[in-house]
Amino acid sequence: MMKLKESFFYTIREDVKDEESMSGKLLVKSGMIKKTSNGIYMYMPLGFQTLEKIKHIIRKHMNESGALELLMPSLLPEDVYIASGRRDTFGSNMFTLKDRYHRSYSLGPTHEELFVEAAKMKIKSYKDMPFNIYQIGNKYRDETRPRYGLIRVREFFMKDAYSFDANLESLEYSYQKMFEAYQRIFDEVGIDYKIVTADTGAMGGLLSEEFQAVTDIGEDILVLCSNCDYASNIEVSQCVCNHQETQEALLPKELIETKGYGTVEELIHFLNITSDQIVKTLIYQAGNQFYACLLPGNREINELKLSKLLGVNEVMLADASDVKRITKAEVGFAGPIGLDIPVILDEEVLTKHNYLVGANQTDYHYINVNLSDYHYDMVADIKNVKENDPCPKCGHKLIFKKGIEIGNTFKLGTKYSESLGLQYLDCNNELHPVVMGCYGIGLGRILAAAIEQNHDENGIIWPISIAPYPVAIVLINGQDEVQVSMANQLYDELSASGIDVLLDDREERPGVKFKDMDLIGVPIRITVGKKAGDGIVEWKLRKETESHDVSFSEVISKIQDIIKNH
Repeated sequence: MMKLKESFFYTIREDVKDEESMSGKLLVKSGMIKKTSNGIYMYMPLGFQTLEKIKHIIRKHMNESGALELLMPSLLPEDVYIASGRRDTFGSNMFTLKDRYHRSYSLGPTHEELFVEAAKMKIKSYKDMPFNIYQIGNKYRDETRPRYGLIRVREFFMKDAYSFDANLESLEYSYQKMFEAYQRIFDEVGIDYKIVTADTGAMGGLLSEEFQAVTDIGEDILVLCSNCDYASNIEVSQCVCNHQETQEALLPKELIETKGYGTVEELIHFLNITSDQIVKTLIYQAGNQFYACLLPGNREINELKLSKLLGVNEVMLADASDVKRITKAEVGFAGPIGLDIPVILDEEVLTKHNYLVGANQTDYHYINVNLSDYHYDMVADIKNVKENDPCPKCGHKLIFKKGIEIGNTFKLGTKYSESLGLQYLDCNNELHPVVMGCYGIGLGRILAAAIEQNHDENGIIWPISIAPYPVAIVLINGQDEVQVSMANQLYDELSASGIDVLLDDREERPGVKFKDMDLIGVPIRITVGKKAGDGIVEWKLRKETESHDVSFSEVISKIQDIIKNH
């Protein structure tokens, strides 16, 4: 409950200049968050109230699923990440410090290692499983480029849960329980989301699925089918290209001069050809090894697919000096013929004939090149899928949407239990590693995604379930005893019925109050004004443009019905 005249409440009239996203701008303008430094925010009373609503929904469904809550420390010995082999994986993304005894610590970016240590306190036998434990706490990551308000930050709230099972069959059951709990959580929060297959990343494991809020500002590209339920993050989306067999005769390769023309775009205009008649060669570095990667001129490489193919954590484009050393030519003229580094073909190149490649000579290319003209070492899908490509599942056209990752579920398998010694005895007294699952939700991202999906030119439009206050009472004249009495009576009765209500009793003009209530996104606005003496109040829903009169005797039941059926 909140009466604004006696409360910490403010809004900002001017434009917010240092926020890139609409959610960031509106959260700052509405007085819900305050930036303290790049990627770090205070949650002010209204923002904190919404955060607590989100926590309540998460806790309810996690507890109903049988998970038990605990709380982990944020300050962790760096040794735990070294033991699991992830210290190098996180690298400079970890905040690190030393204590007075020069021992190394980090602010926890994630807590798999500590959950394993907690599980060791219980698990001795197969009879000690399954179970699921979770926390809602802070995480810290030294992001290279924090941006988009609460979407990519350095300190954030996260719910992370871990299931512990004796085998994969039991994990499947535990995973499904969490998966269904997540669906209920995001349904109740009121977010439009898609569930997509994703990369396991630094978490590792057998499977990763992401819950993505569909928004225009999302950092992730979601690949969806126009016909079936196929859904994937572009990072792992399989590329299936339909190509008709051609009877085109194979021509002998020919060296041509292309002076000053090294990019795909320049070659298209210079030679009057199309991009799919070009096979470009990109030199990539993985560790100390270089690779030549060939793919069609109208395609982009997928570095995640390439790194997984090569069994490394990351790959990077070779710098210009290395390209010149390897190809003996300027950048833009690399090709597969005569190279002495491994050559990787995207599988689509196998279907091409008589194409153009770089000649490894400055200002020269070969035309009419075919597979017989060079040696290659590997063939794989190493390119990004494109819109209108065929769906890998049904063959219909693929479409793209942007998304904000608000939750993820992982089948971790035995990765962490093996590295950290979490084992159990089976019925034959034989030791086995415990099988784990991991389940995360970003609370700040839910808050931001809800605003990205629900706002207009006047401000936020909160879903009722997570609105800081679902009801606002606007008192027009604080000197009118009838209006004051009615507003306070309504405030008290709503509060007594368990409804969070805000009373705007400030000495401000009505227009200012209405603008503030629209800005902070209160779903139901009740105005107590001149008709109070007749037992009439004004009813206005935030998502609607029109208001209308309602009898004071009916307004509470009307509010209760909307909140109950939201």
